[in-house]
Amino acid sequence: MLNESQIKYKKSTHRTQSPEDTLHDIEKITKDIGLTRTSNITHLDRIKIPVFTSVRPMAEEGAVSVYAGKGPNETHAKVSSIMEAIERYSAEIQDSDKFINQKYNPETSLDPESLILPKDIYHDDTLEWTKGYSIKTGAEILIPANAVYHPYNSSDVKHLFYSNTNGLASGNTIEEAIFHGMMEVIERDAWSLFEAFRKVKPEIICDNTQNEYIQELLKKFSDANVSIKLIDLTSDNQIPTIGAVSEDLTLKDPALLTLGIGTHLDPTIAAIRAITEVAQSRATQIHGTREDTTRANLLRNAGYDRMKRLNKHWFMQSDKQINLEDMPNMSHDTFRENIEFTMKQLEKSDVNDAYYVDLTRDIKIPVVRVIIPGMELYSVDTMRIGERLRPENGFY
Repeated sequence: MLNESQIKYKKSTHRTQSPEDTLHDIEKITKDIGLTRTSNITHLDRIKIPVFTSVRPMAEEGAVSVYAGKGPNETHAKVSSIMEAIERYSAEIQDSDKFINQKYNPETSLDPESLILPKDIYHDDTLEWTKGYSIKTGAEILIPANAVYHPYNSSDVKHLFYSNTNGLASGNTIEEAIFHGMMEVIERDAWSLFEAFRKVKPEIICDNTQNEYIQELLKKFSDANVSIKLIDLTSDNQIPTIGAVSEDLTLKDPALLTLGIGTHLDPTIAAIRAITEVAQSRATQIHGTREDTTRANLLRNAGYDRMKRLNKHWFMQSDKQINLEDMPNMSHDTFRENIEFTMKQLEKSDVNDAYYVDLTRDIKIPVVRVIIPGMELYSVDTMRIGERLRPENGFY
């Protein structure tokens, strides 16, 4: 049974306590997870939106070891970076983890087919399973370990797909972590639909927003001569998802054609997440320390104009505009209410239940992996194409 978990901080995200209090708690355990350094790299980009990186050299093979965090202020960005490191540490298989090796049992287990398997991958072999819970009912259920842990390097059983971090989230309480994990899965689903169908979406206008953070963030982009456009990517479940795309009008660098996505029941929070994620992507590309920044070289070789053409669905002008202030705020005062409301909205996407695995480790920072069967993740793994992206729906 989920607890209420009162939301006490709502300025730039929704949390049960302020970023300052969270930072006080998590700074005590950074050495325990192998974190050697947390650095402020804000100064590397002339936009000056706070971005931090944390380094964990002993990360498992197959995982990144540098974790970026962003936010409208330095404390928020530092917390974001360290919390990502905590999430990644918690998602690695540890000696205390227990698995059940068996074939799929429909009476006790989540159907692997519901996870959207790559083509020609079958689940009739022995798999590793771990204990999870229904978000809707609280009932226990076995979930394929391949969908929970990252990196998933087990050599004893069949792998269903490449592991990823979709739905991996941390929080000050387990309910907080579950809610944010749900938002990430919904975000990736909406993003996948946009990338697959490439339909023109409404542009979001922020001219009349009263949110000071959004005003300040957009002004920093404008002052640096970097354009940024917000797009409404909200799908059939009506949970606000906002995409942001920017281009550096001074440098014309294809590696700085950066994107950001944010999903939240409060659209202003979704917008803040999308905008600051663009800033994070810029700073990490400039910094060049994350392992995935090698793509920047490929982008530069492709050229600025070609990269814009390849991603024209992000830059196309829309005939429809939406004021951010007109998008409804559907958030509630507790995380349990937000989770229950989100579950009802997911019914519009033909989702009947969602699940979580508690990955909280001995460092006592709540971490979960959220799994929502049927939610698309083409934006994460192009080999996994679900029912909503089938050819009859217009995607080939």
